[in-house]
Amino acid sequence: MDRPLDPGRILESARRTLRIESEAIAALAERLGPSFAEAVRLVLGARGRVIVTGVGKSGHIGRKIAATLASTGTPAYFVHAAEAAHGDLGMIAPDDVVIAISYSGASDEVLMILPAIKRQGAALIALTGRPDSPLARQSDVHLDVSVREEACPHNIAPTASTTAALAMGDALAIALLQARGFGPEDFARSHPGGALGRRLLTRVADVMRPRPEVPTAPPNVPLTEALLTMSRGGMGMVAVVDADDRPLGIFTDGDLRRTIEQGADLRSETLAQRMNPSPKTISPEALAAEAARRMEDARISQMLVVEDGRLVGALHMHDLMRAKVL
Repeated sequence: MDRPLDPGRILESARRTLRIESEAIAALAERLGPSFAEAVRLVLGARGRVIVTGVGKSGHIGRKIAATLASTGTPAYFVHAAEAAHGDLGMIAPDDVVIAISYSGASDEVLMILPAIKRQGAALIALTGRPDSPLARQSDVHLDVSVREEACPHNIAPTASTTAALAMGDALAIALLQARGFGPEDFARSHPGGALGRRLLTRVADVMRPRPEVPTAPPNVPLTEALLTMSRGGMGMVAVVDADDRPLGIFTDGDLRRTIEQGADLRSETLAQRMNPSPKTISPEALAAEAARRMEDARISQMLVVEDGRLVGALHMHDLMRAKVL
């Protein structure tokens, strides 16, 4: 029969796990030295790719490390050590760098493929918890990811050790990112489907209403006529332009509310009398995220898009929402 849950014991167990794993990572930082810099140098100097390999929990960590490297400017992929021994070694080329992960440094599947890796001429970086292990001794660079204890109360299940290996992989990926000068726009190009990609790659031209869809009117039209144009346009505004499509102002639903509050006679006034003569504008080549920021700062819902002094489109906050820029 299961014992009753003790919330206090549960929380203490969780806190113990987090303490042990955080201490394991802190100890890694203290141990980092020339071997880490050499690992970075090896990867930067490689003409091929980074191949990460391992089995079991180390294999799962290896997959994540390979994914992080690939998304931060270092081409990488994961090869399962057991599959490598049955044909996947053909994925490894002489110009590659192999990162092999095994806490014991003695995993049979990993050790079995080392001679083939050496014959290929690929460089080998090992992540182990035992600097005197067979894998560590055969590597070109060894990164020590040893931990004082596992978070498992029996000191058996890989917990702190896998966290340490993962953290070392992250440290390697970020060091390489900085060495390559890999910036936010580079990151966005490898994440076009994500929020960051949309914010850094989407231009105003991609989401704006093109000129034919923008409600416009000349400045001398009666206000009542401008209201019909604004209603048909579905943007809550009308752009005021001259004969050459140069923007002279904007009249929005907010301007309409203020006009009514002031008791003005809509039938006797022209658009020029009530428009805002200093509309916010933006270039079609600007980032959509920049347009969103400027619209939020100015507390407006519409913005005119202008190129070479002429109206080429318009943005509504809803357009940015549909594009998931906001």
